[in-house]
Amino acid sequence: MATSKKITKVSTGESANTSSNQPWQPTESAQSKSNQMRIFAVIAFVIAIGLEVGAIFLLREDPVNMTWLIVMIVAILIFAVTGSIIWKKANRLDPASEKNKFKFFVQNQLGMIIAVIAFLPLIILIFTNKNMTGKQKGIAGSIAAVALVIAGLVGTDFNPPSVEQYTEQTAQVENLVGVNQVFWTKSGKSYHLFSDCGYINGKRTTGIFQGTVAEARELKNITDICDRCENRAVKEVRSEE
Repeated sequence: MATSKKITKVSTGESANTSSNQPWQPTESAQSKSNQMRIFAVIAFVIAIGLEVGAIFLLREDPVNMTWLIVMIVAILIFAVTGSIIWKKANRLDPASEKNKFKFFVQNQLGMIIAVIAFLPLIILIFTNKNMTGKQKGIAGSIAAVALVIAGLVGTDFNPPSVEQYTEQTAQVENLVGVNQVFWTKSGKSYHLFSDCGYINGKRTTGIFQGTVAEARELKNITDICDRCENRAVKEVRSEE
């Protein structure tokens, strides 16, 4: 049964006819895009650290210019968050391997690490500053602390991608339907093996996207397979045996 919804094919250059016997590798296009995104993310991180240094110099003034201090804290937050978002998108294009635990952690949690570096020393210096009143310390310290929490949460990847995960999920799809091809929607949290699945053919669905497992992860950060599609595929495989 075919779907009546419009299907949009997305492509980052990855072929649907991949081999599940080999570890997953990014395409040249995805690798290039990932490298560019990481450069932009690093630039944003460097600017955030630079602004932190500027804020530290402000704390040495007597009296401390509260307006500029708060502006710089907000600016640090903006660049730290921007860098983290771009960095995490780059990781979905070119994930790290779980074999090197240290590299895997640093690559996936770099945004959180930068957040700590950018704000924790500043918070300590604010609360130990002799040129600020108690009220000023409370205001500036609270703003910096909230900024640290926000930047830390955005920078933390709670479900980091990995080469092994991509390989396993791709192999699962290929074993079930014979090709690395899945379907998903803008608001969906799972990818589907069949375009006519009832979960993506409701009244609220305006369109369906078609691509590989890695593309679903890259574009929507979807990692779960639809249970209904999986059960259907298993039954069809068994009926052919």
